[in-house]
Amino acid sequence: MTATIEPAAKLAQARVSTEFRMKWRNQIMREHDLEFVEADRIISDTLSFLTVCIAYPCTTFRPSQKVDIGWHTFILNTKEYAAFCEKFAGYFIHHVPDEFTAPRRDQAAVQEVLAPTVEAITNAGLPLHPELWLSGGDKCSQCHAGCTNCGQGDGFH
Repeated sequence: MTATIEPAAKLAQARVSTEFRMKWRNQIMREHDLEFVEADRIISDTLSFLTVCIAYPCTTFRPSQKVDIGWHTFILNTKEYAAFCEKFAGYFIHHVPDEFTAPRRDQAAVQEVLAPTVEAITNAGLPLHPELWLSGGDKCSQCHAGCTNCGQGDGFH
């Protein structure tokens, strides 16, 4: 995956209003007992994740355990999430667990599953905080149950 993301897609990072970003960050902090900086990094990497999902709609990307927190919280704010999806993807980016992927718990398996997503984000020059992607190997996160962005390669969005 060496193609670059168009500048317009990178603007998705900056298109979440400051007011909503504050609300989103506060929800993550309160609901997951996280500090300000970590919650803000989760938001940044969630937007990076969604940006590569938009840029490469036929590729299956998976969020890390921490980024999934950001994605779930964003989705719960349905008005803002739907508007973001429509504006930047042109369709609603669904979050659908793949029931057929066996859980994997070790650190190497976590990194292997997430490597294509990390590579795409890095190659695109988007913000990425490695500590959000390379930790949590002792726990089975939803991404190891196959949690992905939906509509990729299956003809629907």
